[in-house]
Order: sequence, then structure tokens, then C-alpha cells
Amino acid sequence: MKAGFLEKLIGRLGRIGPEEVQNYFLRLAQEKGFLETVFNAIQEGVIVTDSSGRITYLNEAASELFGIASADSIGKKLDERVRGLDWASLTQSGGPASRDLEIFYPANRFINFYIVPLIIERRETAEANAADGDAPSPDKGEQVGYAMILRDITESRRSAEQTLESERLNALTLLAAGVAHEIGNPLNSLHIHLQLMERTVRTLQGETRRELEDSIKIARAEISRLDSIVTQFLRAIRPTRPQLHPENMNAIIEEAVRFFAPEIKDRDIVVDQELRSDLPMLELDRNQMKQALYNVIKNSLEAMNRRGILRIRSDMDDTHVLIRFSDTGGGISAENLSRVYEPYFTTKSTGSGLGLLIVRRIVREHGGELSIQSTDGKGLTLTIRLPYIHRRVRLLEAGTKK
Repeated sequence: MKAGFLEKLIGRLGRIGPEEVQNYFLRLAQEKGFLETVFNAIQEGVIVTDSSGRITYLNEAASELFGIASADSIGKKLDERVRGLDWASLTQSGGPASRDLEIFYPANRFINFYIVPLIIERRETAEANAADGDAPSPDKGEQVGYAMILRDITESRRSAEQTLESERLNALTLLAAGVAHEIGNPLNSLHIHLQLMERTVRTLQGETRRELEDSIKIARAEISRLDSIVTQFLRAIRPTRPQLHPENMNAIIEEAVRFFAPEIKDRDIVVDQELRSDLPMLELDRNQMKQALYNVIKNSLEAMNRRGILRIRSDMDDTHVLIRFSDTGGGISAENLSRVYEPYFTTKSTGSGLGLLIVRRIVREHGGELSIQSTDGKGLTLTIRLPYIHRRVRLLEAGTKK
């Protein structure tokens, strides 16, 4: 549509006949359909509202991002259709504004929300400016609404988070190595001095000798236990290459459940296992995968406290074996769910905040994926996806040449 068409149409309204009006409306309808086709073709979401925040238009990309139907949203307030959206903070600047938002429905995404006020210059002011040769001034116009452009920045945001997580894990590894080294030296010194004390005690007789030997035995056992704790901690934190062998995933799951059998019985928890019998063999490091499952099961048991139900399912799709752990514990809030992989972050009073971080590292080193779904107060489901042996790499077919 040529520039100034609407202004010319408005100026001639009193002099045009019904047929011309019909032709003009047909042209307007065609232009509207053309613009809607263009806006629906772009990947960015586009939303237009009036000055009070009621939706007057949204394209298909915006509907998909927020999980709302276009037909049901026209005329409704945007902050009513998109729960949690703070309309006042988005529009308080009075000018263009950019915000990054995290949404959790229909999928967890990060959205860049760019909002611009729509200003229409009054006709009298526009004619005066045209006569004086002045450019249109937003200050002399009327604000009729807002235009918003939504851009999905999930990939770039998560890439930045993974980089930050890697840096944190490296710092944690260096710290753990330093602490282990500093603890290791005193432990060695204590071990040597206990040996010297044992030699001296052997020269003694009677009750005094037996008491000192018992004390030395206890001290030696505690030193060994502390050394084992430091060794296991380093093994968990340090990125070690998994030693892969064909393994039965169901057998590893059953072994992990048996390990917690006394605690399961003590807490009066029901473990419901449904393990698919025809799962393919997977290339796994058995010890590392057991360690990952230990952390997952332990988290579930602690979340339920007593008299809960832990459901463990193994299944498969076209490319992956899936292991799901669902508990009836208190779940995790949406705010905390985005932080579960942060080092030392925990919602438990006695937790270390390293369990899920270690689980995800092990799963990723096996080429797999880890996902968590939870609602505060309604339990949690953790899913581990591990690729088949023969589908770790898929060669795409080359294009045919003509």
C-alpha cells in the first residue's frame, strides 16, 4: 500500500460512493492478509497490544512460544494469558525496552522480550508539521499500544550456562585436589607416627599395652576411613574417561537397588521396578554408572523420608535406552529446578550439593542426557537417556548430484 493512502482515503470520505468504499475495503483486506502471511512466516514472535496491554494481534511463533491460541487471546490482557509476566515493569520505561525472561510453559525456554511503544501522530499536528517542513515528533503523538518482538535465546543462554558450569567444575576440581593434597600429608604423617607408637607399645606389658593397642587400632581405622573418603571425593569430581564395556543396564539398576535395601526397609518405602527385558547391551563404565544411580536413588529416598513410593522404569525408543526414577517426595519448585546442577546448591539441610552435578557429568561422558521434571509438593521424575552401542554415530546421506 502506497504511503499516505489512508490519509487520502480519510480526506475523501465525504466525496466517494458506496462502490468505491467497497473497493477500498477490499484493498485493505488484501493488505491485511498479506501482512499476516509475512508475520506468520518469520521465526520471531510478534505481539501487538493496545495501551492497556490487551492483545490485538499475535503471530504463530508467539502463540507457540507461550502456548496460547491466537483466536482465544485477542482482546485479552497479555499478563492474564501469560502467567507471571510483569506488565508494569515491561512498560514503565516509556520507551523501547529489552528484557530476558525464563518461561516454563509449554516448555522451559529463555525469551528475549523487546517492547516498543506505538505512537500515532495526531492528524492536526501532522498537517502542521508537513506545512512547516518539520519531522514527526513522538512527543506530539498519542500512544495507542505496544509492539513486542520475542526471540528464543534458549540455545545461546544454555551454551553460556554450560561454559560457566564447566568453569565452576574446573575450579571445584582444583580446590578438591588442593584440599586432598593438604589432607594427605598429615594423614601420612599420622600413619608413620602410629607405626612408631606401635613399636614402643610392644615393649610394654599388661593392661596398659592392650589399652594402647586398641586406641592405635581405632586411630588407624579412622585414618583409613578418612583417606577413603578423600579418594572417593576426588574420583567423583575429577573428569575421568569411562572404561566402556558391554553391560546390561537392568542388572546395574537391580544392583543399585539391592545396595539400598536396608535403608529402603528401614524407611518403609516401596520400590516398584518395571524393567524392560529386551533392552540392548550398552557400552558403559559399570562403576561410574553405579555411582550415578546411587546418587539418584539416595536423593529419592531422602526426598520421601518415610512411607513413599519409588518407581523405576527402563524402556527404549529408536535411539536411546531410557531409565526413569519417579518418587513421591516433596518435589522441587520451578525457581530451584533451574539451579539443581549448581555446585553446592541443595535444598536439604545435610546435602553436599554435588550429587546431581556428578550424575550429569557421568551421563554426559557416556554420550547420554539427563532431564528432570518436578512440581513443588508433587514429587520428581528424573530421566536418564543413554544411546545404543551401534547408534553412537549416524552418517547422513550425501546429496545426489544432477
